[in-house]
Amino acid sequence: MTVNNKKRVARRGDWKTEPMPEKNKTFVLNRRFSDEEMNALRCGNIPQAMEDKWFWYMEGSTLLAHRSWSGYCIYQIEFREDNNHVVTVNRDPKQYKFTSIKKETETLNKLLDFWCETPYDHYNEWLSETYDAIKNADEKQQ
Repeated sequence: MTVNNKKRVARRGDWKTEPMPEKNKTFVLNRRFSDEEMNALRCGNIPQAMEDKWFWYMEGSTLLAHRSWSGYCIYQIEFREDNNHVVTVNRDPKQYKFTSIKKETETLNKLLDFWCETPYDHYNEWLSETYDAIKNADEKQQ
């Protein structure tokens, strides 16, 4: 959201959110972020269109990422100076279906690539997610 030509920083109360469920998994994401990328992540994202599937915001050094339609918390990323960031991922099967840490790491890295863009382009992210879903469905049918 832009106010007076400045992007407003997203906060928890800007969108409907659910807490991370008790069923979750933790893993380490080793990745370096530039100052510019961290600044983009700190701004967060308040969805502006139906295709924008994510609401995220920072609290301290932790990014919380929620699905925009349901408000379910999918990721919590605790950023660390040593670049070994602690990720907590939702494992409630009623809220989220992924179960592979390897696949989760790939997906999260792809999301972070989009979220670090300035300005964030939700439409290209939506196209990428749609393509991946179709590709995965085709692979499961084979």
